[in-house]
Amino acid sequence: MTQAQGFRGKALSALTNQIGVYALCDLDQQPIYVGQSVDGIRTRVRRHLTSARSDVIANRQIDVWEIAFVWAWPVYTKAQVEPLERSIFAHYDAELPLMNGKAMVPGDDTIIWPDKQVVQVIEEDERQSRLTPSSRLPRQIKQYDLLVDYILTVKGAPHLKRSLDAHFERMVRYHQRFL
Repeated sequence: MTQAQGFRGKALSALTNQIGVYALCDLDQQPIYVGQSVDGIRTRVRRHLTSARSDVIANRQIDVWEIAFVWAWPVYTKAQVEPLERSIFAHYDAELPLMNGKAMVPGDDTIIWPDKQVVQVIEEDERQSRLTPSSRLPRQIKQYDLLVDYILTVKGAPHLKRSLDAHFERMVRYHQRFL
């Protein structure tokens, strides 16, 4: 096990395993994906980060290298999960399009979000090194290319094209920082 994997494993062990909603956040602490888990947030996030049974990773929608933080909003009942996910998704997707692909029906603005747990899943010095435009831009160009290739050769679904558009918008930001 590498030092990075050890850090991630320890960080994830601190993440709640209650049911609820989570956001995978990038190196800038900006959500890139919002999801829900009715089996336990820690368990679901771990599957994303190890590419085990995670469509958004397999479909090339998200590059795990870019994920530095996980935010979690635990709830007590399954009935709370979906409305909370819609509300959180709508909020962050309006700020900067998420990589989810599938757009959700806007959430109820009156929903009160539970307290958010924040867990950093890579060490801070590693996050800082990945933030350098000369590291980040080439990596994200490759990820964009992988998603284009996946769309062209495997599945040209509308939700993947929406993810591609979200990725492009973020890549423009990385490009501007590079210049």
